[in-house]
Amino acid sequence: MKCHIFFSMALKEVGEDTSEALLMIDAIQRLGIDYHFHGEIEVVLQRLHTKFNTLSDCHNNLYELALGFRLLRQEGYYVSADVFNNLKDTEGKIQEKLSEDIKGLMGLYEASQLSIKGEDILEEIGNFSSQLLNAWNTHNDHSQARIVRNTLGHPHHKSLARFMAKSFLSDFQGTDGWVNVFRELAKMDFNVVKSIHQKEMLQVSKWWKDLGLAKELKFARNQPLKWYMWPLAVLPDPSLSEQRVELTKPISLVYIIDDIFDVHGTLDELTLFTEAVNRWEYAAVEQLPDYMKICFNALNGITNEISSKVYNDHGWNPMESLRKAWACLCNAFLVEAKWFADGHVPKADEYLKNGVISSGVHVVLVHMFFLLGHGITKRNVDIVDDFPEIISSVAKILRLWDDLGSAKDENQDGHDGSYLECYMKEKPGTSIENARCHVMHTISETWKSLNNECLAPNPFSTCFTNACLNVARMVPLMYSYDDNQCLPSLEEHMKSLVYESVSS
Repeated sequence: MKCHIFFSMALKEVGEDTSEALLMIDAIQRLGIDYHFHGEIEVVLQRLHTKFNTLSDCHNNLYELALGFRLLRQEGYYVSADVFNNLKDTEGKIQEKLSEDIKGLMGLYEASQLSIKGEDILEEIGNFSSQLLNAWNTHNDHSQARIVRNTLGHPHHKSLARFMAKSFLSDFQGTDGWVNVFRELAKMDFNVVKSIHQKEMLQVSKWWKDLGLAKELKFARNQPLKWYMWPLAVLPDPSLSEQRVELTKPISLVYIIDDIFDVHGTLDELTLFTEAVNRWEYAAVEQLPDYMKICFNALNGITNEISSKVYNDHGWNPMESLRKAWACLCNAFLVEAKWFADGHVPKADEYLKNGVISSGVHVVLVHMFFLLGHGITKRNVDIVDDFPEIISSVAKILRLWDDLGSAKDENQDGHDGSYLECYMKEKPGTSIENARCHVMHTISETWKSLNNECLAPNPFSTCFTNACLNVARMVPLMYSYDDNQCLPSLEEHMKSLVYESVSS
């Protein structure tokens, strides 16, 4: 309650319609404490949105213009990118004088990350600002250079705020009273949330041990705490503790079933398993080898448990949707297994169409939709079941990152295909560098689709759309392996979030 009172007082002092109010909101979001102030932030942004396209004062301030645009787009408000056309000269080029405004350029680069397809001006300002900032950085080596590097490497919209909060905290300085209060709040909040995550990790570890799959399926991965990092990143609101623990369960099964298809099962066994998941009948399960029976029984138990929980909490039984999602996943896994068995390299588009399903993203986000319990209607359930663009975009980003070549998982010698392999076979003479550039461009274009899906109006809650964005933000951390097949960046964030305290 004191937090809300202070925020309201600080807003009143600086004025709700001022650039200072936008700076406050940006700082709160970067510190990962915005969940305390959703209502207050919404009021400010509604007022800003009402007049943004006609407001001329802030358009004279490059950083303020870019910040206002970004904050509105991040919250799902559509504002036209045409506001940036004023930055062009009479020849249609971006004005050279802007190159001296480093803070403004950082704002432009951040704003360009929220572009949707067809917004050429945002593409232009993104390239313009990144080139100038990179050039400026090569001649400077002080604290602002570090901030510029962080902006270029981790733009806010494509980063996980809580993962970046400590870095921002070290650079978050100012003489205004609200700066120090929010600094202290962020430190206290960080330590409180850390203790919540520690308890959740104990719950996940106990559940995984009791489930017994690590003991029974020794060929499969045994990484429950790594799998828990997905929900930790995707659902940062501390109040969603139960949802994080529950979501770890289907995520674990995605990895285990992937290992069954990729490193252990024969094609005949995989066909039987896929049939059993599609039929979801014990008669079909009886045909399976013992290790597959063990896996199916775990899958059935988790599906029943989550369905019962969702029904009790939200009055809707998601059993049909969950079973359908698992069947689609296994069907996609089986397609890939048959390709490998036949020595068949599919066309790149064919591979990717199947690959977005075999990524497991749809299964996980369907579970998350029901566990969150927001907007569960017949219409929305039908939309979620049919793999909507907001989910398929995230899945495409994950699949392409996974296939970039640095994604060889620990101790896995399986039969994964690769989009790069398919693309290069389809286009003889293409170098690996050009193929990787093509993949990165496709990821960038897919982000534009995802950005568009998160704009209002859309059928999903803000919590769900933000969670979808967070999955896409988490992907580079989960699939950037080093030469030792480890994930140093993820491990560092995990250590920071779960084990280290922030001193006052």
